[in-house]
Amino acid sequence: MAAVGARRATDGIDLDHHGDLELAPGLTDLAVNVRAGTPPPWLRAVLRRALDDVAAYPDARPARAAVAAAHGRDPAEVLLTAGAAEAFVLLARAVRPRRAVVVHPSFTEPEAALRAAGHPVERLLLEPPSYRLRPVPDDADLVVLGNPTNPTSVLHPADDVAALARPGRVLLVDEAFADTVPGEPGSLVGRPDLPGLLVVRSLTKTWGLAGLRVGYALGPADLVAAMAAAQPHWPLSTPALAAAVACTTPAARAEADAAARELADHRAALLAALPAGVTVLGQPRSSFVLLRVPGGGRVRAALRERGWAVRRGDTFPGLSPDHLRVAVRDPATSRAFAADLAAILGAEVPDADDVVGTGRRPGGAPLSTHPTPSAGRGQVP
Repeated sequence: MAAVGARRATDGIDLDHHGDLELAPGLTDLAVNVRAGTPPPWLRAVLRRALDDVAAYPDARPARAAVAAAHGRDPAEVLLTAGAAEAFVLLARAVRPRRAVVVHPSFTEPEAALRAAGHPVERLLLEPPSYRLRPVPDDADLVVLGNPTNPTSVLHPADDVAALARPGRVLLVDEAFADTVPGEPGSLVGRPDLPGLLVVRSLTKTWGLAGLRVGYALGPADLVAAMAAAQPHWPLSTPALAAAVACTTPAARAEADAAARELADHRAALLAALPAGVTVLGQPRSSFVLLRVPGGGRVRAALRERGWAVRRGDTFPGLSPDHLRVAVRDPATSRAFAADLAAILGAEVPDADDVVGTGRRPGGAPLSTHPTPSAGRGQVP
């Protein structure tokens, strides 16, 4: 059994801190990256119908077959999990890496799971402001990264990520936010030819199922079997399995892509509304943006006083209290947030007519050419 506190990094970084801890009654939620207005009505109906079957033990076979069909994979290469987080725990139990390397800044659960299982972890910190992927040690036999990456919102080119795969290495790619990018250009779910590739996906972000816990991993059949052996019986409930089937149909995947395209427009509106003095890091491609704000700790506290919850950045390896992660919401919410942020910073907020849609920041600097998602003000599904 792992020692108490084993999930906490030796440098004191709290790997267990997540955006939901920023929330409180009355705050507008810009801290959690779940799409607002979800689950949609048709998915709520699916979940309600599934309740009629909860007297029987869950049968995962239809959901496994549905996920496999959606990605053109063999069902033996699919492991259904209670959210993406369980996949990280199962992998940590199934492997014994000699040299585990986690690419940071990134979601902290994979590192926390490895530490809890007693594995030493080495960090590879990407450099700001672009956070572009760089080579990993040749002898690393476990490499972990996110794509697009939480919290930087950077999408690494698929070919660059694929180049990290090699015999004798497990390459874990966290694609929890892959479906927030139109067309999923960075995804490797269709590359079973890559040796040791394990792709982890989540249905909780786009479909508003964080409370239901639905995810899956795609990888070599022997690795999937080893992870499954570390999993208890019936890990997903009947409603969760019903959601896995419903959210992987062609119609649902088309709806997710449409949501990703709307998200891109909403992200552009947020970026255009930000006041002077705020730096957008990376080239955001997902449902959140990473900001650097002078006096970030003070600013975050002041935002809470004005009714806004944002994600602190200093619990991500490689970031500081001046880093804030902000979820993309609808343009009206983003403009209201930007106005309050400007008031806190004593900065000018750009006029919507002059800036929104022009592709330029205050002062004339160009914005990212890749705009973000939609979410309602203050609503947590």
